[in-house]
Amino acid sequence: MKDTEKFAGEKYVIKANFTVDGVVEKHDVIGAIFGQTEGLFPKEFELRELQKSGKIGRIDIKLKSAKDKTSGVIEAPSSLDRAETALIAAAIETVDRVGPCDADIKIESITDVRSEKRAAIVARAKELMRNWVVKDGHEIEQLLGEVQRVDKKIKAVKYGRERLTASADISKSKEIIVVEGRADVNNLIRSGIEGVIAMEGVKVPNTIKNLAKRKTMTAFLDGDRGGDLILKELMQVAPPAYVARAPRGKEVEELTPEEIKTALNSRHPPGEKPSEDAPKPAREPRARTRREPRAPRKPREPSPPKEPSPLLPVVEDLKGTLEAVLLNGEGEQTGRMPVHELVEKLKDSEGIQTVVFDGIVTGRLIDAAREKNVDTIVGERVAEGVRVPRGIKVRSFRDLK
Repeated sequence: MKDTEKFAGEKYVIKANFTVDGVVEKHDVIGAIFGQTEGLFPKEFELRELQKSGKIGRIDIKLKSAKDKTSGVIEAPSSLDRAETALIAAAIETVDRVGPCDADIKIESITDVRSEKRAAIVARAKELMRNWVVKDGHEIEQLLGEVQRVDKKIKAVKYGRERLTASADISKSKEIIVVEGRADVNNLIRSGIEGVIAMEGVKVPNTIKNLAKRKTMTAFLDGDRGGDLILKELMQVAPPAYVARAPRGKEVEELTPEEIKTALNSRHPPGEKPSEDAPKPAREPRARTRREPRAPRKPREPSPPKEPSPLLPVVEDLKGTLEAVLLNGEGEQTGRMPVHELVEKLKDSEGIQTVVFDGIVTGRLIDAAREKNVDTIVGERVAEGVRVPRGIKVRSFRDLK
């Protein structure tokens, strides 16, 4: 039992240790304390009177006897002030006999019960506050969780030594999906797909290699030449269990939720074709009709040979690198970066007239180029369905040959 509970209502507790050269009982010790302190002070300050008025509480004795000696502890609660309590403690210490036996009493401490009570109050207040905050926080988390489940907008995190972009549950997921870049991860998260991590480069990071050993891995790659190169790299150092591809000419970051689910549902082991790629039945041959012989055409005059484009050396240098270069109005190279950083770098650049890169020209890149007044974009291929606005020339590598 704590002093704050045992001596409720008191201010101080006098604690003393005693030894007696003989075997005595509790009432012998209490009688010696009251008897030998009687007459030392005015009557109203004697222990009996102080107990009657409630200024001194019940004196508690704990003792044990062994080998013809008795030792123990005296505890006396007090409602007096500090000076009066100290005076009573000193008076108790003057007791030198208990019954016929010699005794020795030493004050061990005078404890302020109120300080212990204050400490207990503070500790309890902290506990109440902690429970209060935890409860409110839990309620807020529940509300946020409901909103997140409806909105499906869970933020990506950084994972592994290479700080790769990944969904928050990547370490807990038994199956993971490896994509090419950060934008791919964000698009899959927005579509409600979990366990996603980005390579963020052509070279396979060690984090991806380690995950491939412990988890079932699906490689979800763009439908372009860059995706083909990354798949070859993965097959050499971290073979995936399954492969899923975006439609040819599209990137994972551009896909709608329906297209993402369709691609993932069509995933297949490496080296096997997806079920939807099964050969289609051959068409019935059309009956050939006999045609009248045409008149011989007049030979065309040979057209003058085309001059090679000044961008052709840049294209040859970029093939197979998955990199991009930015050229100013004088045709000077002002920047070179990986393809997945192209759009962000372009937004931060000024005076760019031409963009040449080893990748697919997308609507997102065209929008960024239009904002920066770029004149020409040259890519390995142009995505299907991309609308080219007036004022921008879009070419593929083949167009320059």
